Amino acid sequence: MKQLTRAFLAVFIAAFALMYLASYLNASEGYSGGNTLTVYNWGDYIDPALLDKFETETGIKVIYQTFDSNEAMLTKIAQGGTTFDVAVPSDYAINKMMEEKLLLPLDKSKLPNYKHIAPKYLDMSFDPGNVYSVPYFWGTVGIIYNPELAGDLTFESWEDLWDPSLANQVFLLDGAREVIGMGLNTLGYSLNDTEEEHLQQAKRKLNELTPNVKAILGDEIKMLMANGEAAAALVWSGDASEIMDENEELDYVIPEEGSNIWFDNMVIPKTADNVEGAHKFINFMLDPQNAAVNTEYVGYSTPNADALQYLPEDISRDKRFYPEDEVLEKLEVYRNLGKRNLSHLNELFLEFKMHRKR
Repeated sequence: MKQLTRAFLAVFIAAFALMYLASYLNASEGYSGGNTLTVYNWGDYIDPALLDKFETETGIKVIYQTFDSNEAMLTKIAQGGTTFDVAVPSDYAINKMMEEKLLLPLDKSKLPNYKHIAPKYLDMSFDPGNVYSVPYFWGTVGIIYNPELAGDLTFESWEDLWDPSLANQVFLLDGAREVIGMGLNTLGYSLNDTEEEHLQQAKRKLNELTPNVKAILGDEIKMLMANGEAAAALVWSGDASEIMDENEELDYVIPEEGSNIWFDNMVIPKTADNVEGAHKFINFMLDPQNAAVNTEYVGYSTPNADALQYLPEDISRDKRFYPEDEVLEKLEVYRNLGKRNLSHLNELFLEFKMHRKR
């Protein structure tokens, strides 16, 4: 028993010594306490040069980690095992994080660059008054199409996707809210509609689309559309921009019935270790010149009104990605529909995919 106790003590002392050594080494390199900032973001969703610039300007070391879904991000932050100082969730996820008390309110006095955000992208339903969040990027859901393969179709209406000439020529995003939302919009309903009869009508409408659906995909859509593998695809605007960089013959449109406008936003999780550094980072990203650099790298639309002057005109004046206000008024943010309704949407989407395989 004494030997076992001595062995345990030896292991404990060794572990403590290693922890102390790691702490000492990190401190000696300036990576401890307020000198470290952990940022949790989507993959390839920031210009790495900006991280280097922030470190140089502030002396704060950035630890950059990524996630691939809002659900994965929410789970990890809720568990609290890892400290994140800044995170970048989407709109509906922010509402859920607020409900679960996972966020700290922002101190606007520490965000002087907040003034550069265009008012029309503030005070959204998911965070009235922007108490907890600042918009990072925004975009829409629409149709990218190949005029050579689509013939006379212009996709100004969602109904064009159902045209018989597009048999086996349409790609869809593998997303329940995007596809079910498209079905609802096509019928003139809100994409946040949860009335069962309307949802069943949307599913029946989508079932009629199946002869035209070539595949339901994720990121593969970008390469396949750029290579001319289909006439049209349901995509996010940022992906459309990336595809069109590869193939300039393609075009992107937001159908007249309406669609989704989404926002990814910077927030400070409740478990943040470096709240002061988090405000510095958010303010840094809100600087118009930094926002412009980031916009060119990522390819999505910036909510930073004063960043537009630093962008090439072929980006800043492109109405497909910075549409007029009358178009924006027809767009809706995804609401947090609750676990039960979201599960039902996923079930309907699965039924649609199974119907397609019959």
